[in-house]
Amino acid sequence: MPELPDVVVYCEALAGRVRGEVLQRVELRSPFVLRTAVPPIASAEGKRVRDVRRLGKRIVLGLDNDLFLVIHLMVAGRLRWLDARAKPPGRITLAILEFACGRIAFTEAGTKRRASLHLVRGQEALAQFDRGGLEVAESTLPDFGARLQQENHTLKRALTDPRLFSGIGNAYSDEILHRARLSPLMLTRKLGETAIARLFDAARGVLGEWTARLRAEAGSGFPEKVTAFRPGMAVHGRYGEPCPVCASPVQRIVYAENECNYCARCQTGGVILADRALSRLLHDSFPRSLDEG
Repeated sequence: MPELPDVVVYCEALAGRVRGEVLQRVELRSPFVLRTAVPPIASAEGKRVRDVRRLGKRIVLGLDNDLFLVIHLMVAGRLRWLDARAKPPGRITLAILEFACGRIAFTEAGTKRRASLHLVRGQEALAQFDRGGLEVAESTLPDFGARLQQENHTLKRALTDPRLFSGIGNAYSDEILHRARLSPLMLTRKLGETAIARLFDAARGVLGEWTARLRAEAGSGFPEKVTAFRPGMAVHGRYGEPCPVCASPVQRIVYAENECNYCARCQTGGVILADRALSRLLHDSFPRSLDEG
């Protein structure tokens, strides 16, 4: 799922192209992508884009007459910028937003159709999409610490909870925890002040650095190859590869449709965290530490 750095760069690229432009036509190619009926999607046509903003992991186009188009890419949704003559991708295109200067193709790979488009009117209606997560870059250490320990969860769960923190998902939570040298399964209310400060600095650093990196990568073009698995990441998506800090193999915990990647040497004192499926399979043979493995 595109997270804060990707969504920020998407918003910047869109703003540079469509802010001040009139949305001439909305073409829906999938009946499932539009999740609202009132106001009708046709009411967005002929309206000028006044604002482009990020709301958590969502992209919001603010239009005339207090209308807002809300795009949620979910896991496999992506945006492409096309000129007037370019052909949009075939089966994966969900919707096309047409402007005089070009077109936005809203695509989604796969068949699950989780990506969504909403059209709402008014700030109150828009507020329903705000999960309330703290914007780490705009917060203070006391605010961050209070939000982190508001509930007693694992650090991995807390960082990826949109009610607690805005825009952080599976990929960047792995990177933040690795930089902070903290276990993903550490409970939030067991953290001391020093560890909280380390996590705060890591979160601001990782999100800020990757936003700058993706911004430079896109340059004046439109973001391409938006992915959760990027060269240069320390642990995310690098299971079995050497940690860039200590060279120990990156470990993982598999759950549902995701996995958590971490370095046992840097983050858990050499302890390999139990993977439910694997530990159930191996029983007593499951290695408890890097030295056993």
